[in-house]
Amino acid sequence: MSGKPVLHYFNARGRMECIRWLLAAAGVEFEEKIIERPEDLEKLKKDGKLMFEQVPMVEIDGMTLVQTRAILNYIATKYDLSGKDMKERALIDMYAEGIADLNEMIVQLVITPPDQKEAKISLIKDRTKNRYLPAFEKVLKSHGQDYLVGNRLSRVDIHLLELLLYVEEIDSSLLAPFPLVKALKSRLSSLPNVKKFLQPGSQRKPPTDEKALEEARKVFKF
Repeated sequence: MSGKPVLHYFNARGRMECIRWLLAAAGVEFEEKIIERPEDLEKLKKDGKLMFEQVPMVEIDGMTLVQTRAILNYIATKYDLSGKDMKERALIDMYAEGIADLNEMIVQLVITPPDQKEAKISLIKDRTKNRYLPAFEKVLKSHGQDYLVGNRLSRVDIHLLELLLYVEEIDSSLLAPFPLVKALKSRLSSLPNVKKFLQPGSQRKPPTDEKALEEARKVFKF
């Protein structure tokens, strides 16, 4: 049996992509078991693999973990990406929650009704340039270091990089007023493990299109 983490999800970003990102940034190879049919999901439920009857689910170190934040916390702790002490961990968690708030808005965009999409995009742009990116620019300016917390790579840097790439997909000009955030994005993108994950052919998922969304609807019945 492989010692690699095994990720169970459908073939899209969703709430698994941040887990893929964190494993890749830590240099951890992982396998994916794609949920393609309703029967695949039902089998996981019947086998007792899904505590709350939902995915993402990751099999790692003999455990079956669900709930995205719990999975991220375990990976970050295991691979020393969660800060050196309680204070750094608190900052990392706080920043990560802010990133998750904006990321959730972007994730939900794909299932937003067409007549509401323009307003949703407008709100995302407003929150990006007036709330979230100014906050991270301020953090970087306050300490003048290369990373958000403790002057070393942590999970929150990776979460922010992932978010920035999504923001650029919506409107690349949104990053322009934030030079320190842009510089951090560039530094992170050049890290060997990250650079590898950014290359074509990696396990990184493309934007969710209508086909992927329809497949997900069939499996998850939403």
